[in-house]
Amino acid sequence: MEGVQYFFICCLLLFSESFADDELNTRRFPENFKFGVATASYQVEGGWNASDKSPNIWDYALHKNPDLVVNRDNGDVACDSYHKYKEDVALLKDLGVDFYRFSLSWSRILPNGIDDKISVDGVNYYKNLIAELRNNNIEPLITIYHWDLPQILQDAGGWTNDNIVDWFVAYANVCFKEFGNDNKNWLVFNEPKQTCQMGYGTAEHAPFINSSGVGEYICAHNLLKAYAKTWHLYNAVYRNVQGGRVGITIDSSWFEPATESREDIEAAERGLHFTFGLYANPILNRDYPAVMKSLIAKRSSEEGLEKSRLPAFTEEEIEYISGSYDFLGVNTYTSNMAKAENNPDPSPGSHQDAEIATWQPDEWERTNSSWLKVTPWGARKLLNWIKNTYGNPEIIITENGLSDDDSTLEDDNRIRFYQSYLSNIHDAMELDGVNVTGYTAWSFMDNFEWTKGYSERFGIYHVDFSSPNRTRTKKKSATWYQNLIKTKCIVDECIH
Repeated sequence: MEGVQYFFICCLLLFSESFADDELNTRRFPENFKFGVATASYQVEGGWNASDKSPNIWDYALHKNPDLVVNRDNGDVACDSYHKYKEDVALLKDLGVDFYRFSLSWSRILPNGIDDKISVDGVNYYKNLIAELRNNNIEPLITIYHWDLPQILQDAGGWTNDNIVDWFVAYANVCFKEFGNDNKNWLVFNEPKQTCQMGYGTAEHAPFINSSGVGEYICAHNLLKAYAKTWHLYNAVYRNVQGGRVGITIDSSWFEPATESREDIEAAERGLHFTFGLYANPILNRDYPAVMKSLIAKRSSEEGLEKSRLPAFTEEEIEYISGSYDFLGVNTYTSNMAKAENNPDPSPGSHQDAEIATWQPDEWERTNSSWLKVTPWGARKLLNWIKNTYGNPEIIITENGLSDDDSTLEDDNRIRFYQSYLSNIHDAMELDGVNVTGYTAWSFMDNFEWTKGYSERFGIYHVDFSSPNRTRTKKKSATWYQNLIKTKCIVDECIH
């Protein structure tokens, strides 16, 4: 690790307690700062077989094995936004959001996965949603892919088949052509770590394939090539006509060194590179992180392999991927402690390959999600790390939120969560100079929380999943967020 980088992380460690103890920032966000909310297609739409939509990997997996999800829940109906989008937009208008982030369903638009057949009904659904948003002065922020690959493409190998690059770019081309005149901000992928590590590594998400340390890296390699090719397609064909911007959303916990030792500081840095850097570094800083390349190559050699389990980009690919972004989406939720692993697990896998031990202390505030503890100071530290590692790109916080157990509409804990995280984000902007231009609350309404089903609720609007009407009810946090959007202030009275 270079000396400057080492010094920077030491400073972050020394200021950990002051970040945690800071009082709330009572200054207003800038007038041009935008606030929105988010959802994702499989989590809210329902209509799983409406019209000519084909099954995606979640449809297929959960119909085949319902026990993969708590209470055998699935997204067949979810929030029924496929039929209730006008009601949803009316709620968004009342909330006063500047933008609504939602994702497109690949299999709803291209039932065969490839562009030989474009669904008229699928395209019209999204055109109608976008028009409804525009008519109510709400800006769409569209995610092209949020984890729901058409099953027909998964049957051909999915993200581990090199052909996925061209399949995806053809799909993205349809999206740009059909919706690009009315949408100016695109996120190509949401949280690729979950697509690859959890989908093809640890088998925690669809398609539930356990190929730890192998399939997950092939997936990442293909996904990054598909991303860059999509960005270049927009840049070459659509940018001058449509005037939009294209980026990617990457998520990461903050990794806090367990001690001030150089070993633990370097371990925390590896944690960031193996989660965030795996996807950000090729785009913002040329090629995979050096520490990943060297460590995975070393471990692969120790396993008796002739070459690294991490595929290598050609020089041409490095040049092509590097710089292919207009802005960066960042999802921030929680933090982990990190310590150097003295006896590293020799088995392949992205977590094992990083050779670190991670955990969340018992004293950190719990939520209804086992993985999410409340660490607002971690959001500020992550933003600073991105700024210092990647040259301060424009960042939109594309997800941040808290789960509860559906026991109350008086969700004061969610309000406190938003206040503390937004305070640290605002500090990162004002005091540290991080270039954050927008914030997205996750989520607009309670929805299907993947393998946790409906047992974890992230919404600021309650959804009654026992009702055929999927009734939406405003929570206290929605009223608070509504006021925040009006005043740009996280407390009742702000100073200017």
